[in-house]
Amino acid sequence: MTERCERKTLTMGNIAVAEGAVQAGCRAYFGYPITPQNEIPEYLSARLPEVGGIFLQAESELASINMVLGAASTGTRVMTSSSGPGISLMQEGISFLAGSQLPAVIVNIMRCGPGLGGIKPTQADYFQATRGGGHGDYRTLVFAPGNVQEMFDFTVCAFELADKYRNPVMILADAILGQMREPATLVPEHPPVEYDKSGWILNGAHGRPSRNIRSMYLEGDGQEELNYVLQQKYEQMEEEEPRHEERWTEDADRLVIAFGTSARIASTSIREAREEGIRAGLFRPITLYPYPKKALRALTKHIKKILVVEMNCGQMLEDVLAIVPQGVKVAFHGRPGGGVPTHTDILEKLKEL
Repeated sequence: MTERCERKTLTMGNIAVAEGAVQAGCRAYFGYPITPQNEIPEYLSARLPEVGGIFLQAESELASINMVLGAASTGTRVMTSSSGPGISLMQEGISFLAGSQLPAVIVNIMRCGPGLGGIKPTQADYFQATRGGGHGDYRTLVFAPGNVQEMFDFTVCAFELADKYRNPVMILADAILGQMREPATLVPEHPPVEYDKSGWILNGAHGRPSRNIRSMYLEGDGQEELNYVLQQKYEQMEEEEPRHEERWTEDADRLVIAFGTSARIASTSIREAREEGIRAGLFRPITLYPYPKKALRALTKHIKKILVVEMNCGQMLEDVLAIVPQGVKVAFHGRPGGGVPTHTDILEKLKEL
């Protein structure tokens, strides 16, 4: 930990993601430019060759995700990145990755929409990320960083969990986090965890049994059986991987729930509220899937007033409403289409609770 503190450098969020991928052992990147995430491929175009990796700017997002699938099948740690419209084009390939049980990391630095939208910050891709996004019964584990250091740390962790579960993992961040600069330590807290892939990778090894990595099973009940295998995996994720942060919750009588940049802004509002005698606390989900349901329910034993803050029209709000018990008052404050909540607006909403 001392080494990490001593080696802080002023780093852009997108660069932290890219270097986190390299430090995690990513050796292949396939992607297509789209703002506000272009610093990721730009950085990796120079950085990956330095470590013997492969960088390729594909002709489209469709091509990118299918190249990711091919590289993943060889056991290579591989990543792509894009923004909302590009992630939409990748959805079939992400579903194929999940159905084929192949690990990969997908980064979405969100831009406002719907449609082509613009480069202003938003959190409107929550539904897309947490519900799988594509066709079929599948899920992707989703990290929501809250600062530049977490952009690095969670990317390293994403590669480890992708291998652990043989499943796509997504980093979901808004444009503010992608573009902002903060001091960060670009050294992992521990050596990247490696998992045995010898039982499934396609590496051309002589003498091993033939293998067929696929997501389509036409024989008997094979497709149904695959879905049960996937659901068992997601149940394990929901038991072992939920992560969150709590601040000022010990004596709180009202709670703000927010992620990413919204949580940073809400922290200022809560400090100001406490200066005025309002006992507010913060609950920040770090994994959006699996959502930290048990931790949130535990807080509602003594907190009966909740304010959900998002840069959208109320997407995480639906999950919160499904989790908290009856008798808990839930209010919402959101700004869509590139609007950013202000700390004064959040403070006023807290007072209204």
